[in-house]
Formats: sequence, C-alpha cells, structure tokens
Amino acid sequence: MAIKTEPHSSPPRASLPPKAAEIGRSTADQRMSIPGRIARALAVFSIDEVVVFDDSPVSSRPRQTDTAGYTGDTDPAHFLTHILSFLEAPPFMRKALFPLHPNLRLTALLPSLDMPHHPNPKDWISYREGVTIPGKTSTGNGTLVEVGLDEPVEIEEKIPPKTRLTLLFPEDQSQYPQCVDPQAPRTEGGYYWGYTVRKCPSLSSVFTESPYEDGYDVSIGTSERGTPICEAFPPTTSLKFKHLLIVFGGPRGLELASMNDDELAKMDVQGGKTRELFDHWVNVLPGQGSRTIRTEEALFIALTALRGLRDGN
Repeated sequence: MAIKTEPHSSPPRASLPPKAAEIGRSTADQRMSIPGRIARALAVFSIDEVVVFDDSPVSSRPRQTDTAGYTGDTDPAHFLTHILSFLEAPPFMRKALFPLHPNLRLTALLPSLDMPHHPNPKDWISYREGVTIPGKTSTGNGTLVEVGLDEPVEIEEKIPPKTRLTLLFPEDQSQYPQCVDPQAPRTEGGYYWGYTVRKCPSLSSVFTESPYEDGYDVSIGTSERGTPICEAFPPTTSLKFKHLLIVFGGPRGLELASMNDDELAKMDVQGGKTRELFDHWVNVLPGQGSRTIRTEEALFIALTALRGLRDGN
C-alpha cells in the first residue's frame, strides 16, 4: 500500500552528526547496519530531508579523504550520506547511479525501505522514478527510461544516460510519460516520495546552507538538558510550519557541536547557549534508563513523540 501525505504538506527534516551513530567506532558490519536503521526511521516517518553534519574539532579532521576508497573509518559523514543516498534510490536504478564502491560491499545487509517510489508489482502509481539508459527508441527520437517495469519506456526529451527523472504517466497510454518536478508526487499527488541527503561541515551550516529560500521556519534541538517534550508540546499544541527541522546531537550533545563550530564561536553561541539556535529545546525521553540513547533510537523516539505536530499542520 502506498504511503500518502496530504498534498502540499511538509514532512519534517532531520539533522544529525555521524559520530552520534558511532559509525567511526564500529565494525564494518555494524557501520552498515546503523545507516540502515536510520533510513528506516526516515522512511517510516516520511522525512523529507536528512542533513549530516560534522561535530568534531576541525583540527582532528583529516585534511583530505579518498572518497573513492572505504570511508566508514576515515570520513563517517561521507559514509553515512553515501549509504543513505543509496537506500533512498529505487532498487532497480542503484546499479546505474551508484558505481561499485568499497562502501557498498555489504549492502546485502541493508533493509528494504519500501517507499512509494520504490516499485511494487501490486501497486500502480501514476508517478514513477526513472533513470535514462542508452538505446534506440521506436521513433529514433527521445530517450529510453528504465522505470522498474518489464520494459523501458520512451519519453520525447533527449536526456543523457544515467540521469534520474521523475515521470508522470498519463491516463491515455498512447501518450508519452511526462518529465515533472521531483517534488510533484508530494506537492501535487500527495505521496511521500523519499528524502534528500545533505552533508554539512558544521552545525551552523545546517542552517546557513539550507536549500529553502526562507530557511527553516521552525527548529527543534534535542538535548537531555532540554524541556521535557510533553511540556514543550502538550497534546493540544498546534504548530504551523513549512519546513520543520529536528536536530540530534552526538553522545556529548549539541553543545559539543557548537563548541567545535568556528562560526558559532564568533557569535558566542556555545555550550549552554546552544539552545539559542533553536525555537524549541527539548528532551525527547526524560528519565531514560540508559546513560546514552543511540541516534537511530532517538530518531524513532523523537519522531513518534512529535508526530502530532505534523498531523495537525
């Protein structure tokens, strides 16, 4: 069954540091399972964008990373964004869009996300993701597009191979599928259509490099030193937003990320002042029984607790 959201609704965005997921200190198998669990949370809760930011001291970061090699132990941010991007893509197009890479050696361990844009033979949606492939069309014009059906489809436009497209199939099957904006399935069709992945060098750049012209109109920082979530957002809370951002910190919290951020240092927003970056500063699980909560656990906890904010938007 396809998961749907209301047309023009805006799913929340999630931001997290790779070290919060303890990728750099795990075995290869564990490193692969962590982004898999994170991606499952993103899919289950219809997250629109995930931002991976580096919260480590700039002086401790490698000056140059060979991104053609395995980065799970050298550049966790690259590794996490690589795997999350791989998982978001429909399975049939991964081979075309993601060349062989050491990071992808254990992808058989990854879970299925089963999002609406991942084809299901039992469901038909008029929107489909596709990837252009080389080959001659029936008319000699246009482009062949692999969309996860038995045969490629043809479009009128001439587009280079290995280009990802979003297509709208008309009711009249004699007409060509149309290339549409990648956001059209969500904004016009009301479907959840996966997430985008963004990598940032610092906490402040999560905000300053926002792809939205007006930025994020509501931001929530998570911290064990925050206001209990039930107090910050009582059941009757109504919160209007276009772009809601939820930010998760590492084992030492978002305060550490601010301490290692040169731009925030210039603004004197560090340590306890980190909460000033956000509209809301919340503790998603007061009275936790474990000293630490892993990021993949915090995602499910926080998104469950905040579900009502989106449902009422």
